Amino acid sequence: MKLNALLLAALALSPIAHANMDIMTHHPYARATPPNAATSAVFVELMNHTEQNRAIVAASTPAAGKVELHDVIHDGDVMQMRQVEQIEIPAQGHVSLKPGSLHIMLFELTKPLVEGESIDVELTFANGEKQTFNAPIKAVMKGMKHHH
Repeated sequence: MKLNALLLAALALSPIAHANMDIMTHHPYARATPPNAATSAVFVELMNHTEQNRAIVAASTPAAGKVELHDVIHDGDVMQMRQVEQIEIPAQGHVSLKPGSLHIMLFELTKPLVEGESIDVELTFANGEKQTFNAPIKAVMKGMKHHH
């Protein structure tokens, strides 16, 4: 029993445990897809509890063959997606990845994303740290049309 308490204390004090608590994920979800869809997106609220700006430079998931960081540009009545090199999370601040804005784009889905299931998503930060979160799959209203 004492050994378990000691192991838990050591894990809680480890740099890895603290690194993952520096960036908090809230309300993550992946968009459900119809059976033949090849793409989807992941949305999440990210909160940075550090004194340094942080940047996501990549994301990955076993649910997709290719994953990109994206933003949406509004040009009059047309919305166009574009790939971005990184997503900044300001020190002691937050950023929302949401439809019609910043998001994680999933290409080459390995299977349809079914409402009620979930996927794991790994973020890679500019400093080399990685963090994984679980995104429930949700059906959402018909959203924006993606133009490449």
